[in-house]
Amino acid sequence: MALPLRTPIQERRRALVKTACYRLVMVCVSVAVAFLVVGDATAALSIGVATNVVKTATYYGYERLWDRIAWGI
Repeated sequence: MALPLRTPIQERRRALVKTACYRLVMVCVSVAVAFLVVGDATAALSIGVATNVVKTATYYGYERLWDRIAWGI
C-alpha cells in the first residue's frame, strides 16, 4: 500500500542546511573518538570523514522520508 503524498513541512534547502550543520558537529565528534581509539591524527581524520560522508546522505534521505509521513502530526 502506497503512502499518501503530502507537501513537505520544510523546504529542501532548510533540510540540507540542517544536515550540513549537524554533520559538521558529528565529524568533530567522530574524529575525536577515532583519535582516542587509534592515537593517530591522520587515521582519525580519515575515519571521521569517511563515516560522515555516508551518514550525511543517510540522514538527509531519512529526514526527507519522514517529512512526507503524516503519522503523528
